[in-house]
Amino acid sequence: MMPPQYLRSLFLVVVLACSQLWTMPLTAAEGESKGGAEEELIAEPVLQAESAILMDAKTGAVLYALNADKPLYPASITKIVTGIVALEAVTDLNSLVTVSKEARYEDGTRVFLAEGEQQTLENLIYGMLVNSGNDAATAIAEFIDGTKEKFAERMNTFVRDKAGATQSLFMNPSGLPDPLQVTTALDMAHIAQYAMKNEQFRTIVGTMKRPWAGAEWTSELINHNKLLGSYEGATGIKNGYTNAAGFTLVASAKRGEMELIGVILKAPTNNGIYADMRKLLDYGFQGFQLQKLFDSGQTYPQTAMMEAPSYVASEEIWAVIPQGEQPVIRVEPSGNVWVETSKGSTVAGKMTVIEPEAADEPALKNSKTISEETERQINLWLILVFFSWLIMNAFLVLIACLRYRRKRKYRSPEW
Repeated sequence: MMPPQYLRSLFLVVVLACSQLWTMPLTAAEGESKGGAEEELIAEPVLQAESAILMDAKTGAVLYALNADKPLYPASITKIVTGIVALEAVTDLNSLVTVSKEARYEDGTRVFLAEGEQQTLENLIYGMLVNSGNDAATAIAEFIDGTKEKFAERMNTFVRDKAGATQSLFMNPSGLPDPLQVTTALDMAHIAQYAMKNEQFRTIVGTMKRPWAGAEWTSELINHNKLLGSYEGATGIKNGYTNAAGFTLVASAKRGEMELIGVILKAPTNNGIYADMRKLLDYGFQGFQLQKLFDSGQTYPQTAMMEAPSYVASEEIWAVIPQGEQPVIRVEPSGNVWVETSKGSTVAGKMTVIEPEAADEPALKNSKTISEETERQINLWLILVFFSWLIMNAFLVLIACLRYRRKRKYRSPEW
C-alpha cells in the first residue's frame, strides 16, 4: 500500500494540473456546450398542398419545406410584389392615378374602376392587396412604368436584387394566368419577408376592412385573407386562386418576439389551404423558439475568460431553435456564428473580427503580462511539488533501507 505522504503529493499534482487546464481560455472554435435534455420533437405537419414552406421572419431560417423550389403558378399572391414595388418606387402615395381603358376592362376580381376615373395611389394599393383588384394592379403598373410589360421587368429586377428571389418570373402585375409566370414557395417567402419589413405594407395587408368610394362602385373593401381575425397573431398577407395555379396563400403571424411566414402553393381547395396554413403555423409556434445569441456590441470570447475579445457583434444575432433545446454555439475564425441543434447546423450571423492592432494595446499588454505571470507561478508550483515528491520518496527509501539494515543486525544466528 502507498504511504499517505505519497498519496497527498500525487493528489496535489493532479489538482494543480487540472487547475492549469481549467484556466485556459475557451477558443471561438470550441463554442459552448449543449445543456439540458432535449424534449421530444413535434412531428412535421402533413399537408394537402403540392408545395409549402415555413420561415422565421427575423432570421430567415426555414423550419419546414415541401417541394419549396418547385416552380408553380402564383395567382394573386403576385400582387405582394406589385404592392411593395409601388410603395418603394413612389414616395407620394397621394399621387392621383388615372384609370386606363385596359385597366377598366381587366379580367378577374376587380374594384370596378371606371375608365378615366382618378384614385390616389394609396387607395389603389389597398384595393389591390385587400380586395385583390386586378384592375387596380394594372392601373398601378401603368402609372409607374407606362405598360404592364415594362412594370413586369421592374418586378423581376426588384425581387432578384432586393429579396434574393432567383427562381421567379413575373409577366404581369396581377397574377392572371400566363404560362411563363412562375414562382416558388421559397422565393415567395423571401419576398414576403422583405415586404413585411415595410411598415406601410404591413398596415395595408393587415387591414381587415376599409371603405371604398369609386366612380362606379361604393362599398367596403374586405380582406380575402381568412386568417386575419381568426388565427392568433395573424398579421397578413395575401391569397390567390386561378384554375391553373389552384389555391395559393402567403400568411404571417406573430407571437411574442417570433413572427412566422408561411407559403402554400397549389392547394386543391380553399378550406384545405387554410387548414394547411394553420397546421404549418402551429407547428412553428409549438415546436420552435426564437433566441438571442448576442447583443449588439457583445464580444466573444467573454472578457472574464482572461483573454481579450476576438470578435464583436455589430448587430443583434438571433437563432430559431427547437423548443426545450440548448444550442451549441461556435464562432469560426472568419466570424461566422454557427448554431447546432437536433435539426442540424446553420449560420445565424457573422461577428466582426477584432484585429490585435485595433484593440487597446495597453490593455492587451497588461492582460498578457498577467497571464504570463500566472503561468510562471503555476509552473513554479509544479516544479516545487515535483521536487518535494522526489525528496519525499528518497526519504521513504532511506527509512526503508535503515529498517532493513537494523533487522539484519539484530537477526539471531542460525545453528
